[in-house]
Amino acid sequence: MDFQGKIIWITGASSGIGRSLSLQLFKLGARIVLSGRNRDALQEVAKESNAKEEDYLILDFDLAADFDAKEKADAVVSKFGRIDYLFNNGGISQRSMTAETTVEVDRRIFEINFFAVDKLTKAVLPIMLKNGFGHISATSSVVGKFGIPMRSAYAASKHALHGYFDSLRAEMHGKGIYISVILAGRILTNISQNAVTKDGSKYAKLDEGQANGMSADEAARRIIKGVAKRKPEIMFGGKELLMVYIRRYLPKLFYYMAPRVKPT
Repeated sequence: MDFQGKIIWITGASSGIGRSLSLQLFKLGARIVLSGRNRDALQEVAKESNAKEEDYLILDFDLAADFDAKEKADAVVSKFGRIDYLFNNGGISQRSMTAETTVEVDRRIFEINFFAVDKLTKAVLPIMLKNGFGHISATSSVVGKFGIPMRSAYAASKHALHGYFDSLRAEMHGKGIYISVILAGRILTNISQNAVTKDGSKYAKLDEGQANGMSADEAARRIIKGVAKRKPEIMFGGKELLMVYIRRYLPKLFYYMAPRVKPT
């Protein structure tokens, strides 16, 4: 896993999987662009890493906002000269029934989980193509393969990532650009606390599933290992992974089970 000296841009780097990815990749000798909304939290990650100032850049912005992705990418190139890896890790989840959820909430979920990823990917692709190498990853979810109650817009946004990156992977074949989609199961992070409800307010609870999930550090290790192997899909989690295979090979059983899934 040779990440020594590589320029790696990570969104959602202030907490959870993104924070763990950043700290582990710093240890592997990478130079990191830390992105997220909370500048103070990003500075804490940089401080904890003990990295030198020349080895990191803090680029704080809100994925839900109308940010200029090219301007952000240009700032990275201005400091480091190139971008080798983009980890589209930032995202938001949902805890609400479809019929009760406003369209505005659905749009916000898509803005963060899909359109922000689209903007950043399109901003870094010309840079990577010019350099003849690049690796773009996107943190999806096992729910990117199936839908369960209280996740309609979230599942839809993650499904969209799979179609988008399947197409991009095919387009980039033979051009030195690699694509990985990360299918995470239940991970112990603050994703449920930050999830939106039907009116856009925070759910503000730690789900039982998250509380008993894989640690963010272990998830980051799995991601780094998978990216190093240039795996198209990197899937990890607990027993919830069974639903991926049930949906694929036993659809009738899936349709029976899905309404009975405990969504928290």
